[in-house]
This record gives sequence, structure tokens and C-alpha cells, in this order.
Amino acid sequence: MLTIQCDTHTHTLYSRHAYSTLEENVRAAKAQGLTLLAGTDHYGSMLFDSYDLRHYDFLRFQHAWPRECDGVTLLRGVEADITTLKGDLFGHEHMVTESLLANPFPKPMSMEEYVFEPQDFAIASVHNRQFAKDATPAQGTEMYCRAMENKKVLIIGHIVRGGVPFNMDEVLQHAKKTGVLIEINENSLAAQDGTAAQCCRVAERCAELNVPISLGTDAHLSYRVGRFPCALAMLDKIGFPEELVASRTKESFLSALSNAGLSIH
Repeated sequence: MLTIQCDTHTHTLYSRHAYSTLEENVRAAKAQGLTLLAGTDHYGSMLFDSYDLRHYDFLRFQHAWPRECDGVTLLRGVEADITTLKGDLFGHEHMVTESLLANPFPKPMSMEEYVFEPQDFAIASVHNRQFAKDATPAQGTEMYCRAMENKKVLIIGHIVRGGVPFNMDEVLQHAKKTGVLIEINENSLAAQDGTAAQCCRVAERCAELNVPISLGTDAHLSYRVGRFPCALAMLDKIGFPEELVASRTKESFLSALSNAGLSIH
């Protein structure tokens, strides 16, 4: 069976409905034999109903994180909400002009740019689907494809659980073109809500179209970090090509990051 050395989707206490610290997640990653861990806390309206900069200190100042923790490479990321059918991400429309200390920025930037600037990468996901409740497959396809055009987006998160209809082949082909990874989400596969079969179909089509994927636990508790029983069983069952799993090793994931035009700061 495939061995996975990276967990590219995890949450800490900052996400409010998660229950572990970053250090606890790192320790869990080490215990599971991982060589790379990405912290990808939520960035969206489910956390805060305002754009007060103080809410986003945790995400803005992740340079305080060491790059290596007890043998585990630590990447800085966010899971950003897709908020419009145009593929816009949270905070794209709100402009900020000065820092927390009231020091003017050289030029205004959007809240999205403010939060994304120090990140190694972003996961783009749909959580509150109300904006897309009457969306057509064509609109859902455009939404995901345009979200992939964001220069910080490396992964489309739990694409099935988003609940927005889309043309699978068009979205997957665009992911391949842009270097964006399609996530196979452990939480989605483990859920008892009928999404596992849809996740399997996404994985099968990724294999057929030669589209790279990334495995993420979406862990909201350190105990779940690095544990992929459902994802690994499914990939093994369908004979998914190992070389298409970008998160199989630290080196393969960092290569995918580079191929998408991203780099570690």
C-alpha cells in the first residue's frame, strides 16, 4: 500500500472548531512518520464577521513558525473560502491601507492579499454554499477554474463536499494545466453521507486524465494528523498511480509547489 509522508490540510485552535495547537500537530506528524506538515487554518466568514486586522494576526505572522520542527518540515498555509461564482476568495473586495500599528502600506491591498502574502500556499474550498445554491454545472466549473487562477492557490479542497455542481473533466483538465492539485480529503471519505463514492469517481478520473492529487486529513484534532485509512484503502482499490500523489513525499510535494509557481519564503 502507498505510504504518505505529508499531511497538507490540518487545523489548529485558531480555526475555533479545531482542538489542538500547532505544536501538538507537529508532534503527531512526527509520531506518524511524516516529513512534511502544512498548517492550513480556516480563512473565511465562519471565523469572523468583520475585517478587523487583529483577527488575522495568526495568519499574517506565521514567519514565527520554524521551518523544521523535530525533523518535520512545516509549511504555512490557509484554507480560504471561495465566496462567489466568479471564483473569488474571502476578503478579495475589502481594502486595507495600514498595518495594525497604523503604519501606511506602500499601496492599498485587499484583505486577501494581506493574509496571503506570507503564505506558502492556499487551499481553496467551498464551505457556505448559499452563494451557489442555484448554480448550474457551467457556473460551478467556471468558479473552480477561476479559483485555480489565484497565484497562491495550490489545492482545491474537498471538491465533492462543496456541493456545487461542475463539469469534472473541465475542472480536472484546468487543474492539470495550472499545476493545481485536487484534494482527496480523508474527512470526506470517512463521512457517512454518501460522498465517498463521489470522491472515488474524482480519484478515478484524475488517474485517467493524469491529474495529480494531494491527500489531506483535514484534521481538526492532532490525533487525526497523518492518518489516511479511508483514502489509502480507496486509492489502493482503484490502483491509483503512485506518481500522481504529490503528497507522497516531501520532495514530491515541494516539487508540485514549485511547478505551480510557488516557493517557500
